[in-house]
Amino acid sequence: MNEIKPTDIIAWQNEMINMRDKKGKGLSNTYKKTLHNQISAIFNHAVKYYELSSNPAAKVGNFGSEKTKGIVFWTQEEFETFIDTMRDKPMYYYIFSVMYWTGVRTGELLALTPADFDFDKGTLTINKSYQRLQGKDVITEPKTPKSNRIIKITDTLCEEMKEYISHQYKLKPQDRLFPVTKSNLTNAMKTGCEKSGVKRITLHSIRHSHISLLINLGFSAVAIADRVGHESIDITYRYAHLFPSKQIEMVDRLEELQNVSQEFRQEKSLQK
Repeated sequence: MNEIKPTDIIAWQNEMINMRDKKGKGLSNTYKKTLHNQISAIFNHAVKYYELSSNPAAKVGNFGSEKTKGIVFWTQEEFETFIDTMRDKPMYYYIFSVMYWTGVRTGELLALTPADFDFDKGTLTINKSYQRLQGKDVITEPKTPKSNRIIKITDTLCEEMKEYISHQYKLKPQDRLFPVTKSNLTNAMKTGCEKSGVKRITLHSIRHSHISLLINLGFSAVAIADRVGHESIDITYRYAHLFPSKQIEMVDRLEELQNVSQEFRQEKSLQK
């Protein structure tokens, strides 16, 4: 049980939300909340009697609670299942790979050019955003000043993007790498979800998936915020229930200090 994380609870909740019977009917809200309460009670029992550090179900909150609203994402396993269906559509395979492994916003992704990649340094520069306005392609400044950033990317993603760029005919350094729209991406994603059986999420939820992955890997809100172009306070507030609790660690450290202080006082008392 100590290996179950808040992200696992959210993934389970998403499965329950998307579950349908043969007639297409989903589980009732009352039943879903009852399921969550039962699971939470099991974790509470383990916390009380078996020294489990914390209750991940309590951190996430019940179905429909404020904590869980808007935070729907793919686990890595779900992403891998989905992306496998994109292999016969190379451009979309690379698009969704970049989105998942970097956490870039959709507009940032669609504004990328070959010049934004530095394969020697293994970096990707984010300094613009794409929009489709009144039937025209428009490149604008990023969403916020903090959105201007240079992020490290994996060697695997570097090799994949080098391969993709090398196969593009007469692609110039400042040309858009992915000449599609959000609507095209949404349709491709819908098709991929249907083929793979993975739950439907929004394009922006792929960004949630990357952030949730980084939290699971143990990175701080500050480090994650720098990577995805957010303020750290936003990461802390929005994803607070996914971060492992530090309360027990804090108490343990305070206990150590108190013990040292008590020993010091006892020694002073004996000296008198």
